[in-house]
Amino acid sequence: MRKKLFQLLVAAACLATAYAQNQNRAPQNRAPQQNFDNVQIHVLPVQGNVYMLVGAGGNITMQVGKDGVLLVDTEYAQLSDKILAAIRTVSDGPIHYIINTHYHADHTSGNENLRKAGSTIAGGNVQGDLGAAASEGAAIIAHNNVLDRMSAPTGTASPTPPGGWPTSTYLSDEKKLWFNNEGIAIMHPVEHAHTDGDSIVFFRKSDVIATGDIFTMTTYPIIDLAGGGSYQGLLDAVNRILDLTITVYGQDGGTLIVPGHGRLCDTGDLLNYREMVTIIRDRIVDMIKKGMTLEQVKAARPTQDYDPLYGTSAGFWTTDMFVEAAYKSLSQKK
Repeated sequence: MRKKLFQLLVAAACLATAYAQNQNRAPQNRAPQQNFDNVQIHVLPVQGNVYMLVGAGGNITMQVGKDGVLLVDTEYAQLSDKILAAIRTVSDGPIHYIINTHYHADHTSGNENLRKAGSTIAGGNVQGDLGAAASEGAAIIAHNNVLDRMSAPTGTASPTPPGGWPTSTYLSDEKKLWFNNEGIAIMHPVEHAHTDGDSIVFFRKSDVIATGDIFTMTTYPIIDLAGGGSYQGLLDAVNRILDLTITVYGQDGGTLIVPGHGRLCDTGDLLNYREMVTIIRDRIVDMIKKGMTLEQVKAARPTQDYDPLYGTSAGFWTTDMFVEAAYKSLSQKK
């Protein structure tokens, strides 16, 4: 227990520095307009085979072992060299898998660079038929909706370069891997959560869950309506993650959680987040039932008591943007 508390304290200190560097990041679906020269990549042991890498984009979760390296998300392309150097402080093994939790650039724009630094596991007839091409670059795994949003229909310019697109997608609720002597469950918890292509990644032996932006510690929930997200779906996805966690002492210990942004967390942190999301939902739904307009809801400040923790009037996701997305999503539900 003391060891885990120490890890959380170290994580909080390092993340405070990383978050300060990251305050002015651009909207998640656009290339950042910032100087990355002074950004440092912090490597934090989580538990088992799993580490957390923190820089200027979404958190990266890394699993290492005798089979090589697996990454969940890749931050910004401008940081790829620093990220690779940070990986090499832990493992010299090849990067075989990259898993994207969703399509936003602060989690995926490093895909192409880090994919080139790795290799796909291939063998048997595949290796014989295709030769070296069969193992060129790491495999990028994501829900199929992520590929749809990163690519484009024929004849239309795609929003992202093809080299960073997922190379292996899934359509069902879950995809399973066995890597570094550990079962890994890649889950699409609900159809419309933070986006329509969210994945959470559960490292079963290490007992660590990477949530992507379904769960963040630095802003209010990011409801990407244009990307297929919904308020109630995000809350349902949070509850799905909670179903997977097991604690040791009350709400502490046991399963550890790597959020999309912010410090390393445990079940207690996620419970507090769920409470906030639920309470604000109920307030806004009540206001909608009373016939209040969006401007009236904003003026009523349904988030006021949580603003010291999650609120901001500047940056890529402000309190007003959250309230507007919540109002639109919950109005549609009604």
